[in-house]
Amino acid sequence: MSQKGRVSPSFQSIKSLPVDLRLRGLPNSQHLLEKSGGGIASERNVVNGEVMSDAMEEGVNGNVDVENDESPYSSLSLSAEERPSVGDGLIPENSSVQSTGRSHVESKWTDTKSYSVKKKLQSWFQLPDGNWELGTILSTAGAEVVISLSGEKILKVNSDDLLPANPDILDGVDDLMQLSYLNEPSVLYNLQYRYNRDMIYTKAGPVLVAINPFKKVPLYGNNFIEAYRVKTTDSPHVYAITDTAMREMIRDEVNQSIIISGESGAGKTETAKIAMQYLAALGGGSGIEYEILKTNPILEAFGNAKTLRNDNSSRFGKLIEIHFSETGKIAGANIQTFLLEKSRVVQCTEGERSYHIFYQLCRGAPKSLREKLYLRNWDEYKYLSQSNCHAISGVDDAEQFRVVQEALDVVHVSKTDQESVFAMLSAVLWLGNISFTVLDNENHVEPVEDEGLVNVATLIGCGIAELKLALSTRKMKVRNDIIVQKLTLSQAIDTRDALAKSIYSCLFDWLVEQINKSLAVGKRRTGRSISILDIYGFESFERNSFEQFCINYANERLQQHFNRHLFKLEQEEYIQDGIDWAKVDFEDNQDCLNLFEKKPLGLLSLLDEESTFPNGTDMTFANKLKQHLKANSCFRGERDNAFSVCHYAGEVTYDTTGFLEKNRDLLHLDSIQLLSSCTCHLPQIFASIMLTQSEKPVVGPLHKSGGVESQKLSVATKFKGQLFQLMHRLENTTPHFIRCIKPNNLQSPGVYDQKLVLQQLRCCGVLEVVRISRSGFPTRMSHQKFARRYGFLLLDHVASQDPLSVSVAILHQFNILPEMYQVGYTKLFFRTGQIGVLEDTRNRTLHGILRVQSCFRGYQARCHIRNLRRGIATLQSFIRGEKARKEYAILLERHRAAVCIQKQVKARHTTKRFKNVSDASILIQSVIRGWLVRRCSGDIGLLQFGSEKGNGSEDFLVKSSYLAELQRRVLKAEAALREKEEENDILHQRLQQYENRWSEYELKMKSMEEVWQKQMRSLQSSLSIAKKSLALDDSHRNSDASVNASDDRETSWDAGSNFRVSDSNGMRPMNAGLSVISRLAEEFEQRSQVFGDDAKFLVEVKSGQAEANLDPDRELRRLKQMFEAWKKDYGSRLRETKVILHKLGSDEGSGDKGRKKWWGRRNSSRIN
Repeated sequence: MSQKGRVSPSFQSIKSLPVDLRLRGLPNSQHLLEKSGGGIASERNVVNGEVMSDAMEEGVNGNVDVENDESPYSSLSLSAEERPSVGDGLIPENSSVQSTGRSHVESKWTDTKSYSVKKKLQSWFQLPDGNWELGTILSTAGAEVVISLSGEKILKVNSDDLLPANPDILDGVDDLMQLSYLNEPSVLYNLQYRYNRDMIYTKAGPVLVAINPFKKVPLYGNNFIEAYRVKTTDSPHVYAITDTAMREMIRDEVNQSIIISGESGAGKTETAKIAMQYLAALGGGSGIEYEILKTNPILEAFGNAKTLRNDNSSRFGKLIEIHFSETGKIAGANIQTFLLEKSRVVQCTEGERSYHIFYQLCRGAPKSLREKLYLRNWDEYKYLSQSNCHAISGVDDAEQFRVVQEALDVVHVSKTDQESVFAMLSAVLWLGNISFTVLDNENHVEPVEDEGLVNVATLIGCGIAELKLALSTRKMKVRNDIIVQKLTLSQAIDTRDALAKSIYSCLFDWLVEQINKSLAVGKRRTGRSISILDIYGFESFERNSFEQFCINYANERLQQHFNRHLFKLEQEEYIQDGIDWAKVDFEDNQDCLNLFEKKPLGLLSLLDEESTFPNGTDMTFANKLKQHLKANSCFRGERDNAFSVCHYAGEVTYDTTGFLEKNRDLLHLDSIQLLSSCTCHLPQIFASIMLTQSEKPVVGPLHKSGGVESQKLSVATKFKGQLFQLMHRLENTTPHFIRCIKPNNLQSPGVYDQKLVLQQLRCCGVLEVVRISRSGFPTRMSHQKFARRYGFLLLDHVASQDPLSVSVAILHQFNILPEMYQVGYTKLFFRTGQIGVLEDTRNRTLHGILRVQSCFRGYQARCHIRNLRRGIATLQSFIRGEKARKEYAILLERHRAAVCIQKQVKARHTTKRFKNVSDASILIQSVIRGWLVRRCSGDIGLLQFGSEKGNGSEDFLVKSSYLAELQRRVLKAEAALREKEEENDILHQRLQQYENRWSEYELKMKSMEEVWQKQMRSLQSSLSIAKKSLALDDSHRNSDASVNASDDRETSWDAGSNFRVSDSNGMRPMNAGLSVISRLAEEFEQRSQVFGDDAKFLVEVKSGQAEANLDPDRELRRLKQMFEAWKKDYGSRLRETKVILHKLGSDEGSGDKGRKKWWGRRNSSRIN
């Protein structure tokens, strides 16, 4: 496995290493001594991707002078002898890896092969068994090199047989583009290094390489999903690819696709499920994501099976298109399937199983369902017992059946439909148990009416006779006649198997259709979607049949799509942008695609043509291929009925046995009519679907094989159409590629088969992808974006120019070498790692700006917090003061309440005690007074008191004088009591009189107020009449005066002067009258207000509404007297004013008469 041509680009910096192997923040260079066979230590340096000896010993050919500051690895040196070979699979756990700083000087690309043969350097050497082993170069002599391998083996080899090894610092890089030497053993070693540490994902440029660990690895879960969502980690992962697709879909509003490829057992299905889990976590919330995830158990149960290479091999291809709403939430999904392997239903190789659902149904169905469907153990069915493999290690089929039932419930498949589905599965199994008996010498047969035949008829809902007829005869239409032909044993078995395959295939398609209805009903679609393609990988076995032919054709199409997006389109972009670009050659598989698709002499065209011929056989098909395609460079005819095709992944030999039959995939019309006559609804649906498909005629001559009246599209033609639709759909999306790698065929964790991995890497074209990405310009940026991103690093007057000038100025300022970039019409193109210098400078500048901003904002925050603290302290003082005052008020109220309660309690106690004392005192007084009365009464009555204390009794005589005195006092008290009662009666009478007087006063006051109001109104009306009359007279005098003034211009001065004098004399008293009236009106308003306020006040005092130290009755009488006096005086003055005004009005009237006479004389004199 030698590789002579190598691409050795310069390597500037390491952007990523395994998380657990990164050592950050090393300020100084760290050197590790490397022990050679002679015990001499040397320091190793890496400069621009080249490995060389820094301190060469004597006898070394050629010295190299290199500056340490140009080397991104100048700070590292590791032991070369600790690195094992790629094939042994042993990696020391104590390997030391340290990160390096980035260099600011980038060298040109140089040929590094000369350095790979220096003494003490490491190189890869291929052993006779094909494995690569890491060796240390001991000496060189011309073209011969002495190397030391593991186990102290020393060999002398040719220098051309060695491939350079990468420095230890690059062990386990997570992107193959970071390797200084890109060759097959270096890539194999890097992948193995990461695989042994459970780092199963590695970047290969734009492609993600995923190696199946065959065990659970701690790389999944909600914590990892959140880490990739918020970008706290950038390690390669399916989550990272899916997150990129999600972000680009939202940002660019372009549909995305994730294309997952790899051979069987590489982990494609699990990778697709992981990608769906991430999308469900990011776009979940509506509940539809749960339904989408639940489709996986259904599709795996009905479409996956155990093979020799994979315990859960997908025997169909699927495209899951997940639609999103405008807010990025999952709105629905659609699933499209390709080329289900129907032959597995009726034929199973030793060591393999049929589809999982059959075993799950036999082991997990409850007793009631088993009785209803006539289920038996798996070994009682011929279709399942062909292989002794019936179980998968670590998988519980019964539990998986329960999971499938739950999933069917989630996608809204009713219980009735579920029972119908399981009935169809049971019918397929029982079809394999139908046997035939020979009737005659011509080997004609008929089905045996046994348990299998009866159960099939019952499960699908048809008659036993109709089923026997459909399996043993075939109707043929010859002109207008229908001929019934009996079938031979082989034909009957083929008919039975064809019916079983068709039922299962239609059942699978019907389930997918039901799932799509569940995922799309009521879901809004915005046109944004992410498609996940999980399709079979390239297959090459010892015997390759029709299935491998179609699978490898599909992979050729996908490889063309891969080449188009990663090679063709990239180079076309270079040419369109006008950059200086030497086109890189890559392996294009267009010739192989032409071999398949060319008309009329392509593989598919010839296969369809031969399938339509009545006498076409697999041998005639092989001979036709050899005859027409022998000149094609991708085709080679083999012996017998075999041929070889040179695919992009290698040459594959196909055996044409069974090609035509599998391509025709005919189900005779008798079987279709049998299904259409069934009483169960599922067989009827299947029959209608098959009749619809059969109405599409085959291109080419019509062939009525066995009396089939109508034809359907061949499998190859239908598959080609589906593939073209798939490619058209993928072309309208932005692709993201994931290549799954199978590390071993044993399905064992920790085993790394170098040859198997290398074969898959070659098939996937991983090395070519990395080479073209490194040799090209993987980093590109528009002028506007570049200037906007890095323009702030320049001065203001430069940064304000056009984007192209700014971009060129940035490149010149930071000494980016001309060969490391290209300036296109619209974009700048950079080689790998060149943008890192600008990013470092930008990050440092932004970091400095952020530091200044952080200090300033910290100062502002501290000032703000101090002000807040002062304000908070003030508020707290106010609040606490208010709180204390409220608490004190509450305490005070409680104290007062306590005092009040205490007062009441003490008062009650005191009152009770006083009452007791009073009662006792009264009792004592009564006793004493009785004793005194008896003593002074003069009667014989004796009071014996204290007889208990004394032995003898004392007699007291009451004097008559004392008794008379007491009687006199009693009489006197009674007389005084009568006098007080009489005085009280008198006072009551007086009080009654006062109340009567007060009621009279109130009535009088009301009447006085009414009279007062009437008089006021009369006075007001008189004043208003006077004002109106005076105003009217004044207006008349003014108009007359204006007329007279105009007429007097013709009179003499004497007459005029006399008139004016008299007129002025008449105006003066009139004005005086007006002033008198106005004063009277003002006086009236003032006095009415005063009297009203005083009367109101006295009423309030009388009623008790106001308090005053006066007698309201007396003040009311005095106020009434004052009002009467003023009213009398005011009335007299008003009458005098009326007389004066009347007199003035009469004088004025006489003047008017004189003026009228004068005016008449004047008019008469004018007339004369």
